Amino acid sequence: MARGRSTTFNVLLVEDDPGDAKLVTAAFADSPFNCRLEHVSDGVEAMMRLHAAAAGTDGTRLPDLMLLDLNMPRKNGHEVLAEVKADSRFRDIPVVVLTTSEAERDISAAYKAGASGFITKPVDVDTLFTSIRGIQDYWFGLSLLPR
Repeated sequence: MARGRSTTFNVLLVEDDPGDAKLVTAAFADSPFNCRLEHVSDGVEAMMRLHAAAAGTDGTRLPDLMLLDLNMPRKNGHEVLAEVKADSRFRDIPVVVLTTSEAERDISAAYKAGASGFITKPVDVDTLFTSIRGIQDYWFGLSLLPR
């Protein structure tokens, strides 16, 4: 853990595909870090979750990291990212886009909006687990996150 801190890292996964969410959840279950992964299915739920945590109404705290899909119903990932970065209560939360898109416009727009990273979901399970492990190693092992 970063600088020897013993802590639980809260991760918010915003993903509408149940299969992808299940795989990411399995990858986090295999983590050497103490992570609490919460999954919501779309951008509307993500923003409701963040507002509830900020208000202290749901007994949780804000996530240390958000993994965000772009292509979702009701409110897409670009909209969520813009809202998160525009709100002073949420803007320091690192947001890593985890999506199937490889479109340059999506990559560019995500970084311009304040994304901390952009990772294309791999097709095979082993590569997905390796990608998730890389995210964990960087954000929970090397980086110092705002608390």
